[in-house]
Amino acid sequence: MPLLTTRATIYLGTWNVRTMWDTGRAFQIAAEMRRYNLEVLGISETHWTQVGQQRLTSGELLLYSGQEEENAPHTQGVALMLSKQAQNALIGWESHGPRIIKASFKTKKQGISMNIIQCYAPTNDYNEDAKEQFYNRLQSIV
Repeated sequence: MPLLTTRATIYLGTWNVRTMWDTGRAFQIAAEMRRYNLEVLGISETHWTQVGQQRLTSGELLLYSGQEEENAPHTQGVALMLSKQAQNALIGWESHGPRIIKASFKTKKQGISMNIIQCYAPTNDYNEDAKEQFYNRLQSIV
């Protein structure tokens, strides 16, 4: 089933959650997602490590991308939380480090997919090299 059609409105959201390291935080975020009737929620600053996906008991699918090194600090991290409808339209997803995640979805128009990119950009107090590296990587993904 396509996510994007000409007759239906879908709602997307973003949220800098500051951390998902607390117990029950993913379920709290999923409840807010349902409350606002969102199909896809982009999440920043998860503070999770590794790359993976997790299905919540409430039905949402969480795709996440964090620091990949073993014993890495729990900083940065991005994720996409998908409703059941969005899961049915999901073609695939890619991790691009602890700051960028991308997912592709089927649309009603055959041959056309919708890409959603969630990113967590470095702030102005980061050094210029780190900022330039981030934006170059983002540009290559777009």
